Amino acid sequence: MGEKAKLNKQSTTKGFAILTAASFLVKFLSLLYVPFLGKILGDIGIGVYASAYNIFTYIYILTNAGIPVAISKIVSELIALGNYKDAVKTFKIARFLLFILGMIMSILMLIFVSPIANLTNSAPSKLAIMALAPTILLTSVLSAYRGYFQGRGNMTPTAVSQVFEQVANTVFSLVFAACFIKYGVEAGAAGGTIGTSVGALVAVIYMIHFYEKNKVFRVPKGYNQLGIKRFTTKKIIKKLLGVAIPMTICLGIQQSGLFIDLWLVKLRMISFGMTKVQADVLWGVLFKYTTLINVPIAIISSLAITILPSISSLMALRDKKAVRNKINYAFRLCFLVAVPCAVGLAVLAGPVVNLIQYGTSVARLLIYGSVVILLMAVVSIQTSILQGIGKVYLVTVYAFFGIIGKIITNYIFVAIPSINILGAIMGNAVSFAILLILNYITINKVLKIKIKLLSHAIKPILASVVMAIIAKLMYSNFNYIFSYVKEGYFANAIALLISIVFAIVTYFFTLVLLGGLSKEDLEIFPSRITKIIPKSILGRLK
Repeated sequence: MGEKAKLNKQSTTKGFAILTAASFLVKFLSLLYVPFLGKILGDIGIGVYASAYNIFTYIYILTNAGIPVAISKIVSELIALGNYKDAVKTFKIARFLLFILGMIMSILMLIFVSPIANLTNSAPSKLAIMALAPTILLTSVLSAYRGYFQGRGNMTPTAVSQVFEQVANTVFSLVFAACFIKYGVEAGAAGGTIGTSVGALVAVIYMIHFYEKNKVFRVPKGYNQLGIKRFTTKKIIKKLLGVAIPMTICLGIQQSGLFIDLWLVKLRMISFGMTKVQADVLWGVLFKYTTLINVPIAIISSLAITILPSISSLMALRDKKAVRNKINYAFRLCFLVAVPCAVGLAVLAGPVVNLIQYGTSVARLLIYGSVVILLMAVVSIQTSILQGIGKVYLVTVYAFFGIIGKIITNYIFVAIPSINILGAIMGNAVSFAILLILNYITINKVLKIKIKLLSHAIKPILASVVMAIIAKLMYSNFNYIFSYVKEGYFANAIALLISIVFAIVTYFFTLVLLGGLSKEDLEIFPSRITKIIPKSILGRLK
């Protein structure tokens, strides 16, 4: 059994590496296309676009949050038990359910577009919301395929489809936004959302093609299906809904923060004298901040997606020791990635925002809001762990407490003129802090282990502090030097890139010196990178 656990962990590392590379590329593309979209739509247009996209995101989560997670969890459990036929049967049933649900939600989105837009103080976003409606159906089918292959432990199709989806999204969003902006800001914002549907369609076509080529299971030698307990269609639907319904409610409550922000944040800003146009502009600033922090969050989300099926399969095999090892491993990787990202974005907020032309207002949010990256990262891993060990209902209850904390924080701080939109970030921080504490208590209690989060975080924190000092010094010095060549954007861009390289190298070597990195951790890097690491450094790794 120990050997199985070892193989599972290696599979998790490889899957994490594949999804991380794809997620980073996807978020990097989304990061770059927002400035171009902003130049086409203007500040007000970006605010309108962001409002529509947040509404779409919430409806997407209500439609796709539960069943794909259930597919991944149940398929991985069935495969661990050798029940390959029911694993495929589960996918086909879930795919049909998602197709029907996606169609219903798309139609409802079109029918109730006006009430939804008016309720969230987003009336100018009606056209954009309508343009996004078909995407719900496409992404429903897409998420079924992704959940299935994640359950099989194959992260490659999800990763490749994400890249195809984002490339198509980026190209077509900019093209249609440029075509439609001549008809007004609202039409331009709607044009900017069409690429989302096109991207989803491209990804669906790829996933169907991949499935048709790889739908046959390779069973182990000596496999005998006679002793396998089979499930009826009714039983499979019951199992799917047993996971999907609480997960949908849980993530629906968590992500209702998007609606709360749209409604309450705008309402509170208007209450102290802002106009609706000014509130939309600030909402656009918040959208840009969210786009930025989604880059490191996407990496952690990849780990969360990868770890769920592995924990579920280990729980099905009743290997609690391997489950504990997997959890500790996940938190180690989580902090190794999240801490330097949060510290780096806070320290270099100004130069980063200047490089991608997001505006100085975004830098202010990034400096104070970087801590949210760390909180979101830990909660993401905790949520996957609780899903994997079957505590989905508790996650739902905790999400409710987190939202209450968010509402109270938003109501108090957003209406303070000197804070305004920063209050929304404070609300997010409070919400995720509540979830982190409650999840932490539950995981320790259920698994009867003491997971010391600080012990996993302390070495990455120390290494990140050293990294931050070096990065700041390097940026200041090189920006000063290159300003003699060409002051402004050029000097900032070159100085920032150099300081990032120094920051990465400093963080890595400091971690090695502190004993915070193992040979196993290096498996997430491509072999071309690990080959250039000096043997004297590799010799220090355990």
